[in-house]
Order: sequence, then C-alpha cells, then structure tokens
Amino acid sequence: MCGIVGFWTKKPFQNKDQSCIEAMTNRLHHRGPDAGDVWQDPSRGVALGHRRLSIIDLSVEGAQPMHSRDGRWSIVFNGEIYNHEVLRNALKGHVFRGHSDTESLIEHIAVFGVLDTLHAMNGMFAFAAWDHKEQKMWLARDRIGIKPLYYGQWADRWIFGSELKSFQDVPGFRPKLNRAAVTSMLRFNYIPAPETIYTGIHKLPPGHLICLARDTEAPMPEAWWTPREAALRAKSSMFEGTDGELVDQLESLLTDAVGIRMAADVPLGAFLSGGLDSSTVVALMQAQSSRPVQTFSIGFHEAGFNEATHAKEIAAHLKTQHTELYVTPEQARDVIPLIPKYWDEPFSDSSQIPTFLVCQLARQKVTVALSGDGGDELFGGYNRYTRAPKIWQLLSKAPQWTRKMAAASVMRTPRLAFRGLDAALRLAPGVPQLPLFEDKAYKAAPVLAASSADEVYLGLLSHWKHPDTIVKGGIDRYAQYVQKERNSEFPSFLERMMLLDAETYMVDDILTKVDRASMAVSLEARVPLLDHRVFEFAWSIPLEQRVRADRTKWPIYEVLSRHVPTPLFDRPKMGFGVPIGEWLRGPLKDWGEHLLDERRLREEGVFDAAPIRKMWETHCRGDANMRYGLWDILMFQSWLDEHKKTVEL
Repeated sequence: MCGIVGFWTKKPFQNKDQSCIEAMTNRLHHRGPDAGDVWQDPSRGVALGHRRLSIIDLSVEGAQPMHSRDGRWSIVFNGEIYNHEVLRNALKGHVFRGHSDTESLIEHIAVFGVLDTLHAMNGMFAFAAWDHKEQKMWLARDRIGIKPLYYGQWADRWIFGSELKSFQDVPGFRPKLNRAAVTSMLRFNYIPAPETIYTGIHKLPPGHLICLARDTEAPMPEAWWTPREAALRAKSSMFEGTDGELVDQLESLLTDAVGIRMAADVPLGAFLSGGLDSSTVVALMQAQSSRPVQTFSIGFHEAGFNEATHAKEIAAHLKTQHTELYVTPEQARDVIPLIPKYWDEPFSDSSQIPTFLVCQLARQKVTVALSGDGGDELFGGYNRYTRAPKIWQLLSKAPQWTRKMAAASVMRTPRLAFRGLDAALRLAPGVPQLPLFEDKAYKAAPVLAASSADEVYLGLLSHWKHPDTIVKGGIDRYAQYVQKERNSEFPSFLERMMLLDAETYMVDDILTKVDRASMAVSLEARVPLLDHRVFEFAWSIPLEQRVRADRTKWPIYEVLSRHVPTPLFDRPKMGFGVPIGEWLRGPLKDWGEHLLDERRLREEGVFDAAPIRKMWETHCRGDANMRYGLWDILMFQSWLDEHKKTVEL
C-alpha cells in the first residue's frame, strides 16, 4: 500500500520541476512512511514519485519507482496484487530480483502489455506506467475502485496522484471550484466520479485506464471492466444449483478471497463490528489461521450507536485476540479538524469519524486489516433496498398530480404537528422510541412526486432535494443517474438499486472513506468481499436466492451460520455512525455557528445563505433534526478553511 504521484510535461524539465516531484511525493508521506523515492527523465519531461508502506518484500528489491528488466517500462504502483505469483508463473524462464508484487506487475506488462495484464490481475490497485519506447503514460485503476487515482492537465503538463493534495506543489496550481461537484456533494454527501472539487481535475473511474500520448490533446478514459458489464455476463449464465450447493460454492470462494488477502510480511488483523459481513470475514480468517486473529472494534456509550458488545461476543466465540475501545464524545470530536486534511475533497459521510478511530486503534498493533465492506451492495443488505420497492408500490397506485399535492401539503405542515404524533405514539405499548414522523415525513415528502421507481430511490439517497438552488452557479446532475436503458437490462428494481450503488455510492463514499481513514494512519485495508470473482458470482445467483422475503444477504447469512451461532448475529442492521445531530446542538454549536456565519457565507459566494441559516436555526432550536443537510454544508466549509489558498472561488 503506497502513495503515487507523477507528471509529464510536453517539453524538457526546467529546474523547478526537479524539486516539484519530490515535494509532490512527500505530501503523501502518511500513505507510505517506510520509504520514498523519485525517478525522472528531464529530457522527456517525465517524473514519477512513490511513498512506500512495506507489506510484501520488505527489502530494497521492492522499492519504487521500479523499472522493467528490459528497460522499456518504469512504474509507480499503489495497492496489492493477490495473485501476483500467477503473473510470475506466466513468465517462464524469467529471473526475478525479489518477490514483490510490483516486480510481478511490471515484468508481466513488459511481456504481455498493459491491457492483458489488467485482466490477469486480482487485486486492488492504481498505477502509472511509462513506456519509454512509445513515449506514452498509462494510468489504470482496479475493477471495483478500491484504490484512488486523480489526474488532469494543468498548464503545460499532465499531473496524477493518489490524493489531490499532491497537486498543491505543482507550480501555479490554483484551479477553479467545481460548483457542479459541490451540488452533487450536497445531494449525495460525496462527489461522484469522474468529477472532483477542482474544475479540470478528474477521478479515473474504477475499471478504467487512460493513455497519455504526446499527439493526443484530450485523451478519454476507456473501460476495461465495469460492474454493469460484469453483472450482465454473470446473469447470462445463472447459477442453477440447490441452496446447499450455493452456500458451499460461496463459502469456498469467500474462503479463498479471504485467504489470499492474509498474505503479508507484516502483522495483520481485521475490523470486527459485530455485523454480518465483518463477522463472516473474521470467521473465515480464523478458520485459516494457526493463531488467534487480531480483531478491532470501537464502541460508543450512546446505546443507539454501539455495536461493540455484539463484536465482543463474536470475538469470544471465534477466540480472536480482540481489542476494543469505547470512545468518548471528546475523542470522536477531536477527529473533525483532521477531516479536511485527509479527505482532500468535501466529504460528509459522518461515519468517517468512527472509521478513522477504528483504523487508528488497529494501527497500534497491525499494518494490514481486512474489512467487511461490499456485502450490502452485492447481497441486498441495506434497509432501503426493502423500503424503496414498497414505497413505489404504494405511490404508483395514485396519479402523480395528487402525489405532488400531498408532498406540498406535508412541506407546509408545521414540524411540531409531526412531533405531536410521535409523542402520542410513544404512549402506546411496543412502539419504538424513535421519531417516526418528525424526520421521516419531511425526508419522504419530495419522494411522493417521483415519476419512476428509480426516482424514488434517488430521492431516498438525497440529502438536499434541490441542491442547485443552494449552490450559486450549481448544476444538478441528478438526471444522469436515472438511466432508462437499465430498465431493460435489469428489470428488477432491487437489482438496479444494487448496481447503481456498486457504481457510485460504494466507490465514492464507502471505499473512499476507508481508504482515506486507513491511509491517514498508514494502515492497509483489504476488502475480500469485493474480490471481483465474488462480485461476478453474486450477480450469477438468482435474485430469489440472493435476497429472501424474510432475509436480506441470505447466502452470507448461511455461510456465517456455519461458523457462528445465529443468536450472536441475527439482529436488525445497524449503521456505523455518531450522534452528529446532538453534538451540533451542544458541544459543536460554536464551531458550527462560526462556519455558518451569515456574513461569511455571503462573502464567500458559494451558497445561498438564507436557507442554510434557516436550517441551522431550526436544528439548534430542536424543532427538527437536520443533521444530514447541515453536515454536508459544514464539511464543505471546513474543507474550504483548509484549502482556500488552492482554489479559485
């Protein structure tokens, strides 16, 4: 696991460029504290930089930038190739210097080329490979998008790197704020690929590569693997076995996916939340380990946010070496000032806070940790997957014009009225002590007017329903996520939801969150449930076997039940969050007021201040819990405080 940077100018280096690549590389020290080096060819205008977190082959033979034995290729690589021995075996007679996966990669490229090598790889990765002979730079990213890669053209050069902060050392770098990206961030709480917060700088999409050549002015990324195409291929050859055969095959595949991710020359462990996915990963790790697996979880004293007790019970059953930390509100809040430093773009999934804390805890004992991310998107685990179809089934029975009137009526109803309904319901026995109406009525109101099932789903995902009215000059790209061609390819609404999440939310929220949090503390996080073989097998399972009426993620549930008694994990799904809403009314109120100061908002000119102030005041009075929308704005404002010098508003 590492950090990579580089640039390619269209003319020979100037003196300032030779120090530029070193500064860019050092910006990513946290991604690779063990070593760092640069390579440059001033006559060709090419420079590559690398920071190393040593995992496989700790010797100097694994150092980067690395050059192929034949001298044609130079590479910087971030990630892990779990089947790199397979790549080596394809190079019969080749003599290797060390046993690193980077050497396997570059020598395979030297013989078979970039594209064939990509298809042969099983891993998480992003790399930049310079072809000395053809004078071309190849940038590539793994199938799922586990490892990040940013690129763009600035002045006379192409620049690229694992994180946007590395571009701050490029001479004159001060791009314009991408207001369309800010608009998307308010809707989804992240910035979807290929856009970034900077105009003209892009995320390379997952499963894509791009070739930068001197004679190509505007090269475009090309897909070498996509979730949609992989899902369609899998569905063309559906699994036809019994339930028992399905569970057998999935367990075998997951066992291998977990096993190959346990290879490391450094201490290794796993995150254990106590949920279905992380428990399955840990169970399969322990089944293949001769010693107790090191597991890590964090807990909160607030009952609605604590899963640590469940994790502890599962750890005890599996006999792992378990470490838990109960976090105080003060410890959690101390993470907030670090967010704009490690998340180079505005990012407002508040679970970034506990994710950072569990990574920090794990790094005290291990250098590699396996996580359970990906199971929800592959096997239908999110609660919204069951709610959205039911909502649309009800809505579709009424004409859209009547639903629009109903939505308007809800929005005109005072929140105190809904709070009164909640209070009355709480007097009834057996009713959960939750705000059944107060929050949900206003969140659901815009969904009432949806014209399709897909619009219902996107409405449920959206924090701000009309973010282009909040961002001055903003453009809402909402419509591009409602693709009618998906309806014929994936007639099932549930499958369309899962596929959309695999293409967007999973990559740009979940995996981005885990990458930044883990790399901030120099920890490598591996995600076995997102092995591309698991992805493709999951999509080959008939939907009625993947998701049952009474059981989401049924195949995963059955695999885990072979290793852990069901009473230890059979419970409703729980999020991984913190009580942001309460904090904003209490200990974070002054911080929020500073960032949301009306005069400041008007002077910066990014947002329309009036609706933001109204939302803030409503929340602070306790009239409603507006935590999601406010956290979006606060995370942007916090980011802006950190990056004002590097962006033109």
